[in-house]
Amino acid sequence: MTNNPLHLKRIHHVEFWVGNAKQASYYYRKAFGFSLTAYSGLETGNRSAASYVLGQNKTTFVMTTPLSSDSHINDFIVQHGDGVRDIAFEVADADLAYEAAIERGAESAMEPHDLTDEHGTVRRAAIKTYGDTIHSLISKGEYDGPFLPGYEAREPAGGGAGLLRIDHIVGNVELGKMNEWAEWYSKVLGFKRYISFDDKDISTEYSALMSIVMSDDSFSIKFPINEPAEGRKKSQIEEYLDFNNGPGAQHVAFLTDDIIATVKRLVASGVDFLMVPESYYEELPSRVGEIDEAVDAIAELGVLVDRDDEGYLLQLFTKPVEDRPTLFYEIIQRKGSRGFGKGNFKALFEALELEQDRRGNL
Repeated sequence: MTNNPLHLKRIHHVEFWVGNAKQASYYYRKAFGFSLTAYSGLETGNRSAASYVLGQNKTTFVMTTPLSSDSHINDFIVQHGDGVRDIAFEVADADLAYEAAIERGAESAMEPHDLTDEHGTVRRAAIKTYGDTIHSLISKGEYDGPFLPGYEAREPAGGGAGLLRIDHIVGNVELGKMNEWAEWYSKVLGFKRYISFDDKDISTEYSALMSIVMSDDSFSIKFPINEPAEGRKKSQIEEYLDFNNGPGAQHVAFLTDDIIATVKRLVASGVDFLMVPESYYEELPSRVGEIDEAVDAIAELGVLVDRDDEGYLLQLFTKPVEDRPTLFYEIIQRKGSRGFGKGNFKALFEALELEQDRRGNL
């Protein structure tokens, strides 16, 4: 029997609040291969904010910027810089989902209300999660517009980079809060603890973290939650919390079915990735066994590989895409494995620590 008390269907979109949405949308189109599919702003009658809707296969991002100095969006940007504000769900019924969430202990961010234009009506509500992040609850009914009411369609352009959909979104929370938020996702959304890692799994000589992965029953919505662990120096989670001024979404992982082709396109478009030492690839065959990809090809791009009982995965992480060392992205290809690359944690952490040291934040 499934446990889906809010009747979640999928991640509808991820909205970013940014200082300049026009420039942010240009970056994601040129660097990550997104297409502009819809727009809301002064030209559409929106006097408070400009929003650019970006699509690639089953992934939808929204870049939103305020149009006045007294907008509440500015408070978020001052505190956190550009970052994820809303991980929005499509639900069967926004009113019922909202009521169920509140009954289960969620705090309201937005009561259910109608959004209407010539394409029909959408019902929307929202609840708060860690930090200043929210989960919108959207039921679309028969709505047939390009995105949501108030948006005008734009003609998509560009060939994409092979990013199929969101695999998972990672949240960073304060020390001692990981279990609390894992319990929140269990109680409010009906998610289950899929896998967990402690500081013995994710550590180096200098720093460590702990993580719990929460997932819906279908494993299509996965939210790892990280907290820092005690270490000799500052962990990447502590660095994030310092520069983000609190909890927030640390990275979004994109699923691809050809990581070599995808990463080549992204590198050619100017995306910067973390690189691990060459010695990582010398040990790879003995650690993960036979894989379909040529080791030379993945070593050239810095792609990491890990195997579990169900198969293997390939993954690679970008450097932060903001000037603040906060938000970054992961590219992941799954060949049977439903894990998160436990065997890569040490190499990844060492690469991250090298970048932290360059920034003076280790």
